[in-house]
Amino acid sequence: MRDNAVAPKASILTTEQCWKLLSETSVGRLAVTVEGRPDVFPVNYRIDEQTLLFRTGGGTKLDAISADALVAVEADAVSAEFGLAWSVVVKGRAEVSKDSGTALNSTAQGLFPWQGVGKDRLVRIVPETVTGRRFTLDASMTWHVPLDEAIRAGLE
Repeated sequence: MRDNAVAPKASILTTEQCWKLLSETSVGRLAVTVEGRPDVFPVNYRIDEQTLLFRTGGGTKLDAISADALVAVEADAVSAEFGLAWSVVVKGRAEVSKDSGTALNSTAQGLFPWQGVGKDRLVRIVPETVTGRRFTLDASMTWHVPLDEAIRAGLE
């Protein structure tokens, strides 16, 4: 059930608008299938000719991509100042570069994952679809929770 009086107004973004927004941030969430179940990982990405690049090392993400290259990457942002939010989803195929040494040494890539050590594999997401929404928010939709109303269990 949806209360249209309270729900944010959404507009569908063009593919070009989606790429522009993706270029304004560098952090997204990678969705993969792990042992038949969905899993999500934060990634630092960079756009390269309407594909997304990120670095990773051996482990769950790389194993999941090797088992099933179909993935999704979602990025979003909220601006309380301007009353706008957006979300973009890129669905496509992950390709692990076979020549990671040369590609990773390219300063043009500028990929610096939060955990930089051991991230010696370069992954390119080749999109099949790129979709997005922009939402107009009003003051009642901002996410402000005073500390005295927050759950204090973590503070005590």
